[in-house]
Amino acid sequence: MSSGNAVVARNVRLLREQRALSLAELARQAGLAKQTLSNLEQGTGNPTVDTLFAIAAALGVPVTRLVAGREQVMTVQHGEDVVWEQHGGYESRALDHVYGSGVIENYVVRIGRKLRGANAPSDPHPVGTLEHLYVISGRVRVGPVDGPVELAAGDFVRYPGDQPHVYESLDGESLVHIVVSVPRAQPVTGATTPPPRFRAAPRSKPR
Repeated sequence: MSSGNAVVARNVRLLREQRALSLAELARQAGLAKQTLSNLEQGTGNPTVDTLFAIAAALGVPVTRLVAGREQVMTVQHGEDVVWEQHGGYESRALDHVYGSGVIENYVVRIGRKLRGANAPSDPHPVGTLEHLYVISGRVRVGPVDGPVELAAGDFVRYPGDQPHVYESLDGESLVHIVVSVPRAQPVTGATTPPPRFRAAPRSKPR
């Protein structure tokens, strides 16, 4: 599989799943054979320009969205590097911004070594989900299982929530604020993505 084919395969599959479309339904809307689309998502096909434009139109995105490499969605912001902006009688610190629409869930989470199931990986959320985590107190190791980061109070991280991820306290009990952003399907498909329920450990609430 070439790197170009792998990028197209991943993007088409991601966009199709976000819209809750089956292979057969997307192929029908794009005017393609189901096997053609299946080969493309497996990275074994060599799509023509016309095929890419047809798929992009069916998904409601520009064709460049199919061929662009995925942005690095893991961002770390350490407290000591932050610049606070003055606004009259108060100061503000920008943590992050993400464009799009969907479901936003906010949680304050206590992470402690003594909780049952602590440090066990958390299940992935729906495709395209991002988690934005700010450390209020303590020290933690958080993020994707294959690349977590260690953070202290005042630090911030954004990482993909659609793959297994961990929440581990390195200093007794730690307190963090987590925003989970889940993309909804585009209106053109009429499909929606149900919101996830956050889980830091089996006893945590809500679920």
